Order: sequence, then C-alpha cells, then structure tokens
Amino acid sequence: MSGHNKWSTIKHKKGAKDAKKGKIFSKMAKIIYLAAREGGTDEDKNAKLRMAIQKAKSVSMPNDNIKRALKRAEGGTDGEEYTEIIYEGYGPEGVAMLVQCLTDNKNRTAASVRHIFSKYGGNLGEAGCVGWMFDRKGYITVSKEDTDEDSLMEIVLEAGAEDIKTDDESVFEIISEADDYETVNNALEKAGIKIDSSDITMIPQNYVKLDENGAKKLMRLMDMLEDDDDVQEVFANFDIDDEIMERLSE
Repeated sequence: MSGHNKWSTIKHKKGAKDAKKGKIFSKMAKIIYLAAREGGTDEDKNAKLRMAIQKAKSVSMPNDNIKRALKRAEGGTDGEEYTEIIYEGYGPEGVAMLVQCLTDNKNRTAASVRHIFSKYGGNLGEAGCVGWMFDRKGYITVSKEDTDEDSLMEIVLEAGAEDIKTDDESVFEIISEADDYETVNNALEKAGIKIDSSDITMIPQNYVKLDENGAKKLMRLMDMLEDDDDVQEVFANFDIDDEIMERLSE
C-alpha cells in the first residue's frame, strides 16, 4: 500500500495531539451527523452511519460526543446543511492528491483549499484531473499478533475480499471492492478477529517516489490541509522510504 498505510501510521502517532485539540472529534461529529440525516439514526438500517461511528470510535471519540451528534441529527436541520466535495490537484514533485471535504459553505472551503495548495507547493486542478488515478476500495487492517495469514485469508476471501497485503511488519492489509467492504468487515467481527482500522478509501493505481526533501514538503501540505476544519481526508499517491517516514513522524 506504500504511502497509504504509511500516512495512516503518521496520523495515528499524532492522533492524541489532534484529539486534545478537539478538531478530530469535530470532524467525526460532522460525518456522523450527515450520515444520520441521510439515512436515519438506526445503525442496523444505516450502513453509512455504522461506518461513521466505527471510524469515530477508532480515534477514541467519547460515546457522549457520538450521542450528541445523533441527537442533533434527530432534532432537524438547526440551520446546518453540509455538502460533500472532493477537490483534486497536485502536490510537490507531481504527487496526485484528492481532498475530501464536508462543508456548509462551498465558497469558504474552495478558497481555503486553494490557498493551502498555493502556499505549500501544490496546484489545485480541475475536477477529474487526478481522480482517475485512484480506485475506491474497502481498506481494513488487522494486527499480525491477532491471527495468522492462512486463517485470515480463508475468512476474508470467502467474504469477498480481493487481496491481502503482508508488506507491513505489524498488520495485514485487506483490500476489497467498496460494495463488499461491509461484508468483509462483518466476517472479521463474526470470527472474533480484532480490527485495527477500517474504512472506505481511495487507493492509488501507481505511486510517486519521494526523497526526504520532497517528503517534507508533501507532509507539510497534507498536514495543513487536514488541519482545515472542512477537510475530512487527504489521499495522495506518494511512496516514501520507511527510514524517512520514521524521521518525519518524530
């Protein structure tokens, strides 16, 4: 998975700091609110909400915060209408980037994203300029301490997964089509296998190799984008050596 899982690792390491700022919980609350508004507050009948709550819990969002977001969704619009938007562009060294946003003000968000790209060495492009370089997939990681490859493969392939990656030293990476994601997720839970992370994501078809200087520039741009309140996720097709990634995450 090259850059995909490496960036997830960096975000996990700095997750405690983000949680203290409350920013990450605010973003999770938006996702839960929108999912509940669209499909109702019953998790059993709303797969999107179930995924949103699972994602919130993976970053240790308190149950009270989750309940407040659901209560707000039940109470009506209260003046808030969020729109999902994906911006496309290029970062340093020609790295392709997708910026997934959730906003109540498109003009504000567009101006902010454009400013960040311009200031930190990127170029915001037109819709469709890099989207074709990514595939929408289910992405689940499981600790190698919790199961063995053969057992895991039997469970997830039968549930519809298309591949298992073993390159990472600590986790198995399970890839599925987006439509099969929930079935694979449920199969793991039924088998009693603990899931480290689980989400629908955008996986690059190819990667751009970066040296340390390029990596620093890209990480700075991605950090600034994800620090924006309206930005939910940033996807990019970079590949960085583990040694460089470790230094950047310190």
